[in-house]
Amino acid sequence: MADVALVPADDGNWTLIFIRELRQPPETVWTALTDPAELDQWSPFQPADDLSKTGDTTLTMIDGDIREDLPATVRRAEPPSLLEYTWGGDLLRWELEPSGTGTRLTLRHTLTTPGMEAMVAAGWHICADVLQHLLDGTPVGVIRGQDAKLHGFDELKVKYQNELQRYAS
Repeated sequence: MADVALVPADDGNWTLIFIRELRQPPETVWTALTDPAELDQWSPFQPADDLSKTGDTTLTMIDGDIREDLPATVRRAEPPSLLEYTWGGDLLRWELEPSGTGTRLTLRHTLTTPGMEAMVAAGWHICADVLQHLLDGTPVGVIRGQDAKLHGFDELKVKYQNELQRYAS
């Protein structure tokens, strides 16, 4: 499991903090977070543009044959340490810190829809697993939408619900 936490956000919403240690240096991870071709191999969306450039773009959610375009704005892009963008109403902030020969990846995902925290954590967990395979040179193919249920999504969601429950009180 990744390290997770749930904290109040400044806007009254909640921020899910998801931390994963990756074996590659920040520069390599940065490319995987920003390059459309690499994002298409591990993330839950296809970006219309390179996310290393600030400005408006579109992130297309994909679930089988269903596609949903969501507006996004890259607000900060400071290679190879900080990437921040909106995704629909949510805000994602990716922080990359050197950790030994690898990277400590911290995602702060501020959610505008309450009650989605465990689902979002489980989704990012699967995405991070796929990302690590991609970075290791052993890609397993993108896992999105309903396909995630074939890769332990429901079990992960329950584990994260239990983990995040302590923040609800």
